[in-house]
Amino acid sequence: MQCPDCEPLDRRQFLKTTAMAGAAVATGGAASLPQQSSETLVGHLYGSLSAEQKQQVAFDFNHPLRSKIDNNWHITPVKIGEFFDREQQAMISGIFEGLHNPEFVGQVLHHLQEDAGGIGNYSVALFGAPGSGKFEFVLSGRHCTVRCDGDSVDGAAFGGPMFYGHEAGGYREAADHPGNVYWYQAKRANEVFQALDGKQRAKALLGDPRGERGTATVALKGSGAPISGLPVSEMSGDQRELVDQVLADLLHPYRQLDRDEAMNYIRANGGAEALTMSFYKNADIGNDGVWDVWELESPNMLWYFRGYPHVHTWVNIRAKA
Repeated sequence: MQCPDCEPLDRRQFLKTTAMAGAAVATGGAASLPQQSSETLVGHLYGSLSAEQKQQVAFDFNHPLRSKIDNNWHITPVKIGEFFDREQQAMISGIFEGLHNPEFVGQVLHHLQEDAGGIGNYSVALFGAPGSGKFEFVLSGRHCTVRCDGDSVDGAAFGGPMFYGHEAGGYREAADHPGNVYWYQAKRANEVFQALDGKQRAKALLGDPRGERGTATVALKGSGAPISGLPVSEMSGDQRELVDQVLADLLHPYRQLDRDEAMNYIRANGGAEALTMSFYKNADIGNDGVWDVWELESPNMLWYFRGYPHVHTWVNIRAKA
């Protein structure tokens, strides 16, 4: 598929824009290229790479690295702030910011700064060639794996599995997770639990959560496999509305394009009523009954929020299981 956003950009305008953003990177500010889509910037980044750079960060589209994910890993051994020139760093910052909701970019950059000292300490890889119909950009590092694919990866929201997290104020966060930019999502999920009756709570509240096993963590169970927890279909209308609010909060950090695609896949597979929600009592910080670990799951979706000892979140949404 030809990327509709990968149109040529006037070279003078492009160099002026990246130079301005590069200055922001150099001074520690947030680089922003708002007039260009992330897909367009991926194309320009790829075109700017030297032969030596391509040997380090460019791969065939079907390379196995493209589908890997973990909570703390570098997809290539070179760091953005050390390997790329100033204009390339500005493009990477623009790609990353463009993948997020403008209302949440500040929080995301804050967590990158706290967790790894900023985006310069993350790594990127490019798979395939922009404009060929099959390409993907992946940025990874501590508590972050994001993708930009221009819909090259068929039937996968966000271009494939992604990861986000945040360690705010120490490895073992307090029960109320002060300063964690993603804790608001767990607070919303706990509103659902508080709205459940006794029988529903007994079904939704489980013991030990799933372990973290890299890419295997986000493996989908597929149709017919049992999923533990409380089916949203067994909730009342008011309770289901709360689940809808959870989904909205989960998707809020990301750009509208990706939010829409994810919701389209969820709706096409039965909507929120096709999901199962579970909470885990054996990972409760402070034993306060505010569940730090919980998930939403269906045959074609997993959103696993692991808030113990700090936030790790694993996401996989597909058109089909």
